[in-house]
Amino acid sequence: MTWSIVACDEDTGHLGVAVASRFFAVGALVPHIRPGIGAVATQAFINPMYGPAALDRLAQLGPEATLGALTAADAGHRNRQLHLVDAGGRAAAFTGPDCVNWAGHLTAPGVSVAGNMLAGPEVVAETLRVYQEGRALPFAERLMAAMEAGEAAGGDKRGRQSAALVIHKGQDYPWLSIRADDHADPLAELRRLYAVAQERFLHVMEVVPTRENPSGATDRSHIDARIAALEAQRIAEGRPSPSFATPL
Repeated sequence: MTWSIVACDEDTGHLGVAVASRFFAVGALVPHIRPGIGAVATQAFINPMYGPAALDRLAQLGPEATLGALTAADAGHRNRQLHLVDAGGRAAAFTGPDCVNWAGHLTAPGVSVAGNMLAGPEVVAETLRVYQEGRALPFAERLMAAMEAGEAAGGDKRGRQSAALVIHKGQDYPWLSIRADDHADPLAELRRLYAVAQERFLHVMEVVPTRENPSGATDRSHIDARIAALEAQRIAEGRPSPSFATPL
């Protein structure tokens, strides 16, 4: 009831998962990321335990053996779909034979695309193609463009309802985690949320504490100045804010 892409950016090592479905709040259970380990998506007749369990095993077992260990221990594996990429860019995928058609997956170095209840194999193929051709794009935009291509190819054959995008840049917390849980055009809503994040949120994320700098930045004046300059530019150009927030 879903299709998704899991990827490790070849230039930065950043990990991401994007997912869409005609199902409520698909981002609540499908995507799982652990920095330095990998990114996982668990879907179809979902087993939410697959995400944490895969990340626990991935570094020791590798992608293929991780899939094998999890599905062998699960009596319901024929109805599951699980795919992942590790921090080294190795990808692997499993589509159970009882997943609802169309169901399947494609993998390539650094990326995996998988889906079920889709309009057809072109959904997965187009998602992968656009991702692979989008290396010049920022990672978040590359993942969104890939999902939009899959939607244009037919997407979930039942329709649209929810979508999510999660990206980690080496920290235990996400650099970006946005969700449209119940929306008529959830991928377009992800685009809006990403635009809102660029107004303030992603600038603040540059100075929050990290593993390497546990105190973060103590002087935020340069961030405030940058945010104010971008806001002034937007107003001067007559562009409305994409945000629904009340004015300051």
